[in-house]
Amino acid sequence: MNGHEDRTDQAEAPPDASAETDAKLAELEDRWLRSVAELDNVRKRIARDAERLRAEERDRVAAEWLPILDNLELALGHATAQEGDARAIAEGVRAVRDQALAVLSRLGYARHDESDVPFDPVHHEAVATVARDDVAPGTVVQVVRPGYGDGQRQLRPAVVVVSKKAE
Repeated sequence: MNGHEDRTDQAEAPPDASAETDAKLAELEDRWLRSVAELDNVRKRIARDAERLRAEERDRVAAEWLPILDNLELALGHATAQEGDARAIAEGVRAVRDQALAVLSRLGYARHDESDVPFDPVHHEAVATVARDDVAPGTVVQVVRPGYGDGQRQLRPAVVVVSKKAE
């Protein structure tokens, strides 16, 4: 053998090495396709589960409000039947309102309608100011509309009137 023949043998890959590479490539491609399909299945399953959980939560919250609707209907029926007992009707409506507030509180949205507290832009939305000598400037003196919830779970801030220094 001469030196030339040795170089030719080294440059040529054995025929079974090429087939082995093709088989390995086919196996990796198959694994990749299976992984992509599995990822797509997981994504679809998570989307279905999230929708199911949302529907269950909507049902639970709606069921919490049914007794309030029942009591409102009773109060309306009482109001039309009695036509003169305004105090009893007002007490009934107040009781229904308290029931609604309890539902909101159980859902994590406590009512905030405190006066004589420092104004906090996170929990309050000022719609007016009023000059007052009897309280410190920046104090909530009137709640126009109560707020509900706290922190990240705040449905809305309280709409308030805030004191300012009297001139």
